[in-house]
Amino acid sequence: MQAALLTDRTALSRNRARATALFLQHMVVEEVKERLSEVKRSFLAPVVVGGFPDLWPDVPVVADDEVLALEPGAHDLVIHALSLHWANDLVGQMVQCRRALQPDGWFLALLFGGQTLHELRACLAQAEAEVTGGLSPRVLPMGEIRGLGALLQRAGFGLPVADSFSTTVWYRDAWHLMRDLRAMGEGNALGERLRRPTRRAVFVRAAELYQGLQGEDGRIPATFEIVVLTGWAPHESQQKPLRPGSAANRLADALKSADVPLKRD
Repeated sequence: MQAALLTDRTALSRNRARATALFLQHMVVEEVKERLSEVKRSFLAPVVVGGFPDLWPDVPVVADDEVLALEPGAHDLVIHALSLHWANDLVGQMVQCRRALQPDGWFLALLFGGQTLHELRACLAQAEAEVTGGLSPRVLPMGEIRGLGALLQRAGFGLPVADSFSTTVWYRDAWHLMRDLRAMGEGNALGERLRRPTRRAVFVRAAELYQGLQGEDGRIPATFEIVVLTGWAPHESQQKPLRPGSAANRLADALKSADVPLKRD
C-alpha cells in the first residue's frame, strides 16, 4: 500500500492562487538580495524555484513541482524561495537543483523551519485533544536546522551551510492569525488533513489558549523561523577536508596542552 503524500499539490496550488498577503515572501526576496550582495561573484544564469513568480520579475522562475522544469547544468545560481517545506521529496528537490547547476554553481534555499508557528501548533493540539479526544494533521511539520543542513550533503552539495533567523508577528487574536495564514497561501494543504469541517469548538478553545500568550498590548505572538541552506555544486577548485590522520601538527601542541590518556573501565 502506497504511503500518503505529505502535501496535496492541488490544494496547495488552490491556496496560493488565493494568496493576497505576501509579506513573508517579500522579506525572503530582500534576504536573498542581501545574501547575494555578500557573495563576491556575478551570477549570469540564475533561476528561482517557487510558487509566486511575480515576486521575481527580473529572474526566470519555475514552479516547485515534483519534477522541476530545470535543464541540467544550465544555471550558475538556483534559488529555492520559501517553498521547499512543501516538497514531498525534499532531498529529491535538492538533487534536481544540484543537477541544474554548472560546476561551482551556488544553491540558496529558504524555507520555514521547525520553530515556525510553534505557538499555534501547541494550542491547536491541546484544544483538539480536549474537545475531540484525538489529533489530526493541521500544521505542516517542518524540519529542524540540523537535519535540514545534513540533507545538503545527502543531495551532493559541497561546502554546505545552514543557518536561520526568526521573526515574530503580533496578532490581535488567533482568528486573525489563521486568516492571515490563508492569505499567505500557507493554509492546510496536507495530504492527510481532515476532509470534513472541524468542530468550531476546537478553534474556539485554541483561541482561548492562545490568548494566554498575549503580550502587554494584548496581542499574541506568531513565530516564523526561516532556515537558509546554501551549498555549491562540486568543483575541483573547492576546498576539501583533510583525510583523517593526515594532520601535520597535533591538536595538543596547537593548544599548548598536555596529552591526557583516556581511562577504560
